[in-house]
Amino acid sequence: MSSEAVDAVTPDPKPVLLVLADSLAYYGPKGGLPADHPLIWPSLVARELGWDVELIARIGWTSRDLYWALIQDPRAWAAVPRAGAVVFATGGMDSLPSPLPTALREQIRYVRPPKLRRIVRDAYGWIQPKLSPLGWPVALPPRVSVDYLEKARAALAYMRPELPVIGTLPSVHCSDAYAKVHSGRDGAVAAVRAWAEGHRVPLVDLGDAVRENVMSGAGNPDGIHWGFPAHERVAAAMVATVTAAQGRRAAEAV
Repeated sequence: MSSEAVDAVTPDPKPVLLVLADSLAYYGPKGGLPADHPLIWPSLVARELGWDVELIARIGWTSRDLYWALIQDPRAWAAVPRAGAVVFATGGMDSLPSPLPTALREQIRYVRPPKLRRIVRDAYGWIQPKLSPLGWPVALPPRVSVDYLEKARAALAYMRPELPVIGTLPSVHCSDAYAKVHSGRDGAVAAVRAWAEGHRVPLVDLGDAVRENVMSGAGNPDGIHWGFPAHERVAAAMVATVTAAQGRRAAEAV
C-alpha cells in the first residue's frame, strides 16, 4: 500500500491534553488512582474536549519536578507534537511549609537498611507538624517556582509557539501533617499571577475550585487531596480555560 493510501485511511489522531502535575491530579477521596481513572479531572477534561490525555505526575512534585519531567520524560516528548494544550498543575507542594530541608524528605526512600529508613520516616513525620507553624521555609520559594515554570513554558514555546499553556494557582489544605498551616500560599499566588500576566498564561485557581470540598472535610481524610466533586469543579474551570485559550490562539493566527 502506498504512503498516500495509508494517509487516506488513517484518521487524524486526537489532540492530547498534556498534564504535568502533582498527586492532586490523580488522588481521590480514598487514595491514589490510575492515570486513566474516569473521575479525575484530567480524564474529565479530555472527555469533554474529545481529546486524549497524557498525565505525568507524582506525589510530592513541585514546579521543579514539572520542568524535569518535561525535559526528561519521553512520554512528554511524545505528547508535545500532538498536544492541544499543556497544563502546569503543580504549586500546592511548593507552597507548603517545609521547615526541614525538602532534599531530606526526598532522600528518605534511599536510607538503608529498611529498619533505619522506617525510623527516619517516623521521625520526619513527627517533626514536620511540630515545626510547620513556623510557616517557613516553604518547599520551594515562589521565585524559584516561577523560574521553573518559565523554563518549562519557554521550552514549549520554542518547540510549539502556538501551543496554549495553562497555569494553576495552588490548592488549599487543612492537613494535620502540616498543622493546617498554609501561610506560603499568598506569596506563591502573587508570584504565579505576576509570571502568568507577563507571559499571557491563563490560570485556573485550584484553591477556589476545591476550597469547599477540602475545608468541609468532604475530600480525602488527609486534608490535602480532594473528593470527586472537587475534581468535577476543577475540570469545569479547566475546560472553560482551555477552550478560551484555543479561541484566543486561533484569533491571533488569523
